[in-house]
Amino acid sequence: MIRYESGDLLKAPVEALVNTVNTVGVMGKGLALQFKRAFPDNYAAYEAACRRKEVRIGKVFLFDRGENARPRYILNFPTKTHWRLPSRLEYIREGLTDLVHVIQERGIRSIAVPPLGVGNGRLKWDDVRCLMEEAFRPIEHDVEILIYVPSEMHHSLNPSSRKPSLNVNRAALLSLMNYYGQLNEKFGRTEAQKLAYFLQEAGLDLNLNFQPKHYGPYAEALNHVLLRLDGHYIIGYGDRSTRSEIVVLPNVMPEVNRYLEQHPEVQANVARAIEFIQGFEGAYGLELLSTVHWAVKYGKAGNFESLKEALKTWNRRKASLREDHIRTALYYLLKRNALNADEWEDPVPELPGRVARQPV
Repeated sequence: MIRYESGDLLKAPVEALVNTVNTVGVMGKGLALQFKRAFPDNYAAYEAACRRKEVRIGKVFLFDRGENARPRYILNFPTKTHWRLPSRLEYIREGLTDLVHVIQERGIRSIAVPPLGVGNGRLKWDDVRCLMEEAFRPIEHDVEILIYVPSEMHHSLNPSSRKPSLNVNRAALLSLMNYYGQLNEKFGRTEAQKLAYFLQEAGLDLNLNFQPKHYGPYAEALNHVLLRLDGHYIIGYGDRSTRSEIVVLPNVMPEVNRYLEQHPEVQANVARAIEFIQGFEGAYGLELLSTVHWAVKYGKAGNFESLKEALKTWNRRKASLREDHIRTALYYLLKRNALNADEWEDPVPELPGRVARQPV
């Protein structure tokens, strides 16, 4: 089973830990330095092996700490040839092949793996994650694999707050964000705002006051909700100083799903929100859809001319939205009853001919 984790990898309750190393015997910074301090015997063996030219790309250097030790194995994974040089994806790919071989050969049942080559290695997490998932797929049913995400994807390696309990609003938001993330859509704080907006419009009162802001409807209070969940149910929200990339932790979803099974009416709200956003996945699509919705429902734009004027006065960004995109968003909002057609003065707009039709 593959689980994504945040926190201190060295404290993982597993049989084997993976350490990222170079091939010249230096553990001078980052995770490798932590390993050097925590396991000096492993460092001594690794340094000696480097002097003998035994540590090379594509070959894991295994250190066995003894049958009664926990962790028993340190698997030193070369991600770069020299500490000054960046890593390469082919290094990760070759090393993963050998890592899986070592896991099978030694009968290892649980292992913790860092984001190989990310950070000091300068590789992109998405690229590395895909390689890891592909490599571990043949053994994921036999081995517990804890993959630790990059530190910038969560606000704290050790969240200081106690894990918040689930309630209907948190569970529904997590369910919707998990659905969206499963579509292979990367999303950050802006998209999370739009998902929450449509969840509330689908009938679940999240007690959020959305206002027209630069990227569309925005509720400041949602940031506090996401910050509370970060490190416990999600990772990647961050401290709002850098770009976010939110991931719902897969291991929390069974708990979320069990909770929602007791609230079928909330499950219906989530399904309704999913229906609203279908075909508009992505940062631009969600911004477009939520902006048009807010302008009509709360900005009181009752016809297309007043809608265009509302967008024009919203800000320059909204004024630049293409008319065919606006009409497409309006068409689906009306057809899916996200907006009340009885309050719309004009006929429902025709869908532009070149636009692929979505279910309504």
